[in-house]
Amino acid sequence: MIREKGLAYCGLACCVCGQNGTCAGCRSAGCAGREWCRNRNCCIEKGISGCWECDLFPCGEGLLEKMRSRVFAKFASRCGETALLDRLEENEASGMVYHYENQLVGDYDAAETEEDLLHLILYGKKSDNP
Repeated sequence: MIREKGLAYCGLACCVCGQNGTCAGCRSAGCAGREWCRNRNCCIEKGISGCWECDLFPCGEGLLEKMRSRVFAKFASRCGETALLDRLEENEASGMVYHYENQLVGDYDAAETEEDLLHLILYGKKSDNP
């Protein structure tokens, strides 16, 4: 985990993304998708840190159409960015994988519902969790 990369404006976790080792994270000026990303451009225009701070959240636009980013953003809205980063860090340390090698999916994508994904964020993938 590279905590300094933090979260993307949409809620995706740049800090644990292993797909682009040279990317500085969504909120940096070096983000490759900065020109086309609806969520990033909207948040910058509104002067907010992420979609979770918007009065229209969850609007369903851009990457908020995807369950993972939407639930991560909801978690950040309810518990704060630091709490989400803490959970992601603890989950990674216990073996949770954000992206499988050479893929854009990982353990968090195994969830079938938002409640299941929230459970994964809170408790990881250990079979003995509540």
